[in-house]
Amino acid sequence: MAGSFSLADCEVFAFDLDHTLCRYHLVESSRLIYDSFAQYLITEKGYDKELLNVPSESWDFCCKGIILDMEDGNFLKLACDGTVLRASHGTKHMTSEEILEKYGRREWRYFKTMSGMVSRSAKYYVYDNYFDLPGALLCARIVDTLNQHNANQKYDFWKDIVAAIQHNYKTSAFKENCGTYFPEVKRNPEKYIQSCPDSVKKWLRKLKDSGKILLLITSSHSDYCRLLCEHILGNDFAELFDIVITNALKPGFFSQPPNQRPFRTLENDDEQEALLSLDKPGWYSQGNISHLNELLKKMTDKLEPKVVYFGDSMHSDIFSAHHYSNWETVLILEELRGDPIMTPSEAEAEPLEKKGKYEGYHPKSLHAISKQWGSFFVDTISSAEDAAGTILKTWSCNCVNAYSTIAIPSIESIADLPLDYKFPRFSSKNSVTAGYFPKPPRSLAILQPMDTK
Repeated sequence: MAGSFSLADCEVFAFDLDHTLCRYHLVESSRLIYDSFAQYLITEKGYDKELLNVPSESWDFCCKGIILDMEDGNFLKLACDGTVLRASHGTKHMTSEEILEKYGRREWRYFKTMSGMVSRSAKYYVYDNYFDLPGALLCARIVDTLNQHNANQKYDFWKDIVAAIQHNYKTSAFKENCGTYFPEVKRNPEKYIQSCPDSVKKWLRKLKDSGKILLLITSSHSDYCRLLCEHILGNDFAELFDIVITNALKPGFFSQPPNQRPFRTLENDDEQEALLSLDKPGWYSQGNISHLNELLKKMTDKLEPKVVYFGDSMHSDIFSAHHYSNWETVLILEELRGDPIMTPSEAEAEPLEKKGKYEGYHPKSLHAISKQWGSFFVDTISSAEDAAGTILKTWSCNCVNAYSTIAIPSIESIADLPLDYKFPRFSSKNSVTAGYFPKPPRSLAILQPMDTK
């Protein structure tokens, strides 16, 4: 595999929508997601009303890459070999002694079943995107409240979390004004959705005008997709995309066979008959990668068109597109902003046109370093033999290296670059910091040329 990657070599550009093309005001949207689930649990399942009283410092708990062990009510941060680096019981931080007592040699029992990311389990859940993270805080606080009544109980609240998600995000919820989430976003989209900078809009148009095929693949239903796209791109947004696929239900879109996941046409946002194949560009619902790839072959007149896919979820977007389709993948990783990639003096000296252009508040508690969980990329673990500690890459960081072509903090960060710009790509032949643009996270960069285990 080549050591560099250029977007100019790709015939097809595919985009996720939420937290990729469409970015949110994270403080407001996270609180709305949390409240939408908590309200349902309180009114429909009888949970403690105290769940709605969230101290501002509690949001520090939210950190991508943490894993909920449902049986124990424990949250874990893992090294790339499955070692438990940090843990909490509910929101309560577990000491090294408590971790050793619970996990022996600090080895998590389910690591081998999830290391490939092919499937999720009824035993645990990985929090890897900003729609997920408010649920992590909610689950942790549920454990806290349950422990007040019985510290040694078994935890079976996950089924209620799933019911809350289904209630708020079911495909008819937007049209029916059901739940808490959609009605509130419809009333005040500016409060939750960031405006898309002109540089990104111009970049998309430039791609389209240069003959590139543009796809939008989102798990959001068509009516919510339309609201988001009109807000960030304008009423003529559909002209930018050759194919729009909504309700894709990723990662199933990439992993399920065509007979289980046929494409469907839409009429007034209602799904119509199943299609035996995908014959032309347009707006569709559900679907599968096999039929899409056949259409892309026709549209590009190539047996193996080169596709690059932009997404923010490692499990639903990046791993799936890489594993099942061998697409090039660009991970949107806002943690590159928060694990600071430059000193204040460097930031001040950077040309204005190279700085991030999304204006507004970027909440430290959501994409910067969590005080409770530490860096997304590395952590230190000490032992009796090595009191100073050994620096280890996290499991999450290892996944970024393994399944992404490159990782960037936002699409905007590359919008002004020449299309033939050559990015160093993630590769076993390159350094551990290759692939991060515009600069690697400091927590990884300071380890060079040291070996990161």
